[in-house]
Amino acid sequence: MAAEGGHRGGMVAVLPGLYVGGAESCSSPEALAAAGVVAVLTVDAEEAPLPAAAPGVRALQVRARDEPGADLLSRLDDCAAFIGAARAAGGAALVRCPAGVSRSATVVTAYLMKSEGLRWEEAYAAVKAAKVNPGFEGQLKLYEAMGCAVDTSSALYKRYRLQMVTERYPELQDLPREVFAVDPTSICQTSNMEVLYRCRKCRRALFRSSSILSHTEGSGPTAFAHKRITDSTQLHHHGRDKCTSYFIEPVQWMEPVLLGVMEGQLLCPKCTSKLGSFSWRGEQCSCGRWVTPAFQIHKSRVDEVKTLSVCDFQAAKT
Repeated sequence: MAAEGGHRGGMVAVLPGLYVGGAESCSSPEALAAAGVVAVLTVDAEEAPLPAAAPGVRALQVRARDEPGADLLSRLDDCAAFIGAARAAGGAALVRCPAGVSRSATVVTAYLMKSEGLRWEEAYAAVKAAKVNPGFEGQLKLYEAMGCAVDTSSALYKRYRLQMVTERYPELQDLPREVFAVDPTSICQTSNMEVLYRCRKCRRALFRSSSILSHTEGSGPTAFAHKRITDSTQLHHHGRDKCTSYFIEPVQWMEPVLLGVMEGQLLCPKCTSKLGSFSWRGEQCSCGRWVTPAFQIHKSRVDEVKTLSVCDFQAAKT
């Protein structure tokens, strides 16, 4: 795959039928027509309408600022489909942002990864003059790790979404609904492949295995050297699981506790026994790994139910 060179009215050709450009790239309807552009994708925080003299050109706008905390990842599949549809119909697509080097370059890089099977570094190198901010670079790496498809059910995406929340909602007063997993007591059907976790004391259903956000095991006792741990039970696990807690995504029953505070205890919503703790700033797992944000349930406070069937949750309802 070789990128085409050349400019057309502020547009830089990346592939046949794919251009990237800045704010001025749409200033000439004649240039758009000459390039065969039938679709314009704009990535900007502000409304950026197309010129009135560009009839028949389809438009899509993605609202995003050029800052590391802005979310483009969740829209990359939509953008790729929009670009792909224009090229499949024999036309060209233009992806633009104010400067033409960061937001638009991120979208085009993601499209090349998805359509051409390139690694993110290869795709990024093919977009000339790209200067993507570190946040967007991290999102491209995550997109690659998910197989160039946004999988909202994956632990990778859930952790990313939580990190976005901590940056965008500093007061934590209005958390988006999608960050919360469904309370297992509010549904009566689940996959037979899933495990249900219940409060050991009162048997109230708390979360499912799909809510567990696994992390790479830390370095063990050396990670706690600054705490001068001398307790042999913390230094030596004797073959047991080094992670003594489950780190999970927030579940609906946690919402009243999480709003407006940075950290606190997690109590069973039925019997109020202590289950664990949470911190939007992060907490250290017993294995030594730092997890941010952290919603930690101690394994000793819950039991697993490995076989689930339709309406098996009814007995665990509050």
